[in-house]
Amino acid sequence: MNVTGLDRPGDGHPPPSPGDTLARITVVDALRGSALLLILLVNIAFFSSGYDFHLVDDPTHGTVDLLIAGAVELLFAMKAYLLFAFLFGYSFTLQLDSAARRGVAFRPAFLRRLTGLFVLGALHAVLLFHGDILTTYALLGLVLLAVRRIQPRTALVAAATIIGGIAVVVGIAAVLGATLVPDEAAAVSAGARSTVALGGGLGDVVLEHLRSMPAMIGGLAVQGPLAFAAFLVGLAAGKHRLLATVPAHEDLLRRCERVGYPIGLAGAVVFAVGGSTANLTGLMVSIVTAPFLAAAYAATLLRLFTRRPRLARAFAPAGRMALTNYLAQSLMCVLVFTGLGWGLVGRTSPAQTLLIALVIFAVQLMVSSWWLRRFRYGPVEWALRAWTHRQRRPN
Repeated sequence: MNVTGLDRPGDGHPPPSPGDTLARITVVDALRGSALLLILLVNIAFFSSGYDFHLVDDPTHGTVDLLIAGAVELLFAMKAYLLFAFLFGYSFTLQLDSAARRGVAFRPAFLRRLTGLFVLGALHAVLLFHGDILTTYALLGLVLLAVRRIQPRTALVAAATIIGGIAVVVGIAAVLGATLVPDEAAAVSAGARSTVALGGGLGDVVLEHLRSMPAMIGGLAVQGPLAFAAFLVGLAAGKHRLLATVPAHEDLLRRCERVGYPIGLAGAVVFAVGGSTANLTGLMVSIVTAPFLAAAYAATLLRLFTRRPRLARAFAPAGRMALTNYLAQSLMCVLVFTGLGWGLVGRTSPAQTLLIALVIFAVQLMVSSWWLRRFRYGPVEWALRAWTHRQRRPN
C-alpha cells in the first residue's frame, strides 16, 4: 500500500513524457483505490464479528452465509494486502528518484516517514483495528531502505526465495501435525467473548484489541515476509518503470493473467475449501499461489483503467488519499459495528456486511473526489508530509 501519496509530478515520478502524465498518474492511483476496496472487503469481517479473529465460523451462520464468507476468502484473502505491498515498493523507487533529482538526502526524511507511519499504526491498532498493517510496513521499510540498491532481477529472486521459504516452513509444520486451532470449542467460546467485548464501550473495545495483540503479532510471522516479498517485486517494477507506460507492457500484463488466474484460483479454492488460514496445508498452498492471483488482478485492473479512463478517474481520488481512507475505513467500521456507534457486531450476515463495505467505499469515492477538488493532499497525507519534511506546506 502506498500510504504516502507520492506518485504525482514533483513528488516522486521521473520527468514524464509529453501527454503521458495524467493517464499514468490516474491509472496508478486507481489501482491503489481498487486495492483499498479489496482490503476493506476482507477486513470488515473482523469488525462485524469476533469469531473471524479466532479462525472459526460464527455458529449462527447458515449455509448461504458460509458460502458468501468462503467466496471472500477465496477471491480476496491473502491477495488484497499483496497489492498494497507491491504499490508501497513501487512508490519507494519514485521517492528515491525524487530525492535524487532534488539533490536532497533521502534517508533522514524516509526514516521520519516510517516513524510517522509506525505511530499512526500503533494508534490504529489499539483504538480502531487490531489487524493494522502500518506498523508492519514501517518496520519492513527499514529493511527496504537497507536493500534499496538491489538489482531488479536479484529483487525478484529474493522475493521468490522468501515466498518459497515461508511455504516450506508452514508445510513442515502441517506435516508435523501443528494446528492453529487446537481446540475448536474453545475458539468458538473465545469468538463469542470477543463479539460481546466489541459491542461494549471504548474501554471494552481497546481492551479487546490489546488482548488480541499477541496473536496478531504471531500472524505477522507469515504476513510480514510475504509483504516484504511484494515490496521487492514493486521495487523491481519501479526500477523498470513498469507502471509509467502501461500500454507498452500489454504482453506482460496478458501473460500475468494467463498464468496468474489458473494457478491463483486453483490455489484459492484449496485455501478456501480447506479452512482458510485455520488450516496450515491450505495456508501453504495459498502462500505459493496468492501472488499469482494478486498479479493477475493487478494486470486486469491496469488494462481496464487504461482503456476506461472515466472508470480510472472515479477510483483514483480514493487512491490518492490511501492513508486517510485506510484509517477512515476502520473508523467507520468501528462506528457501525462496535458499541461506540450502532453496535451491529454479531448482528449482520456476511451478505449484509459486504453491502456495508460497498456503501463505505462508495462514500469514500465521493468524499475523496470532493476533497481533492479543494485540497492537494488528503488530511492524514498532509500531516505525514509535514512531519517528514519538517515543515508545514500549503494544502
